[in-house]
Amino acid sequence: MNTGIKMKIEKIKDLVIAIKGAGEMATGTAWRLFQSNFKNIYMMEIPNPMAVRRQVSFCEAVHDGKITVEGVRAKKSFHPEDFQGAWEDNSIPVLVDPEWNAIKNIRPHVVIDATIAKKNLGTNLSEAPLVIGLGPGFEAGKDVHRVIETNRGHNLGRVIVKGCPEPNTGIPGSTNGYTHERVLRAPCPGTFHSDLTIGEMVKKGQVVGYVDDMPVKVQIDGVLRGQIRSNTRVENKLKIGDIDPRGNIEHCTTISDKARAVGGSVLEAILQKYNN
Repeated sequence: MNTGIKMKIEKIKDLVIAIKGAGEMATGTAWRLFQSNFKNIYMMEIPNPMAVRRQVSFCEAVHDGKITVEGVRAKKSFHPEDFQGAWEDNSIPVLVDPEWNAIKNIRPHVVIDATIAKKNLGTNLSEAPLVIGLGPGFEAGKDVHRVIETNRGHNLGRVIVKGCPEPNTGIPGSTNGYTHERVLRAPCPGTFHSDLTIGEMVKKGQVVGYVDDMPVKVQIDGVLRGQIRSNTRVENKLKIGDIDPRGNIEHCTTISDKARAVGGSVLEAILQKYNN
């Protein structure tokens, strides 16, 4: 593998794609690209990523060594030099690399900031020939080449070539008319504990876990679609779980419509750039 330089390509499928983050939206994006025959993907994460929808987040490979989401496998890598072996194994490598240093070692053709931080943490136009930001915090033409709209609604998935996406509303997307009610939040700072597993059915008022000694109660009936790992340290009001009032257990292990839409829009932006 060539390091420190951009890897040459003969075919568009040989593009090297770096993704910052490996949470739910990043995973939906990586999955969509992988299924479109882009196999040279690597993802960069923080040392202790905290995902709510853990069964559809490649960042869980950091904790467990590997994870498979809808038939696509990701596995933890320890060095950029490991990427080639992962690609040959038909896997997506996930590297603990909070400073994104791998971009300097394995120069990608595309960089996707999928951290969903609601602000730009340092992504810039010089990182690759095509730099894409997901959601608010980016301005197309200034700090990235393209921005993908992530706010649910009429413009979800729109590829923005100049300007900014819609600002963060702070309101969860509506499911069966429920917004804030479907989100579980920490009632105080402390350590979260739960004996429940993702996919269990829950009832309004049920205690699903505790932050220290404070109970976390469900506000609606539904299925526990997502929940952070037990024994995780949390801050007050942090999102720690997600109830789906539709009650479909399959939704717990499959990529959401939003993540699929965003991933498809990233694919669109890449083809616009390279499929000439």
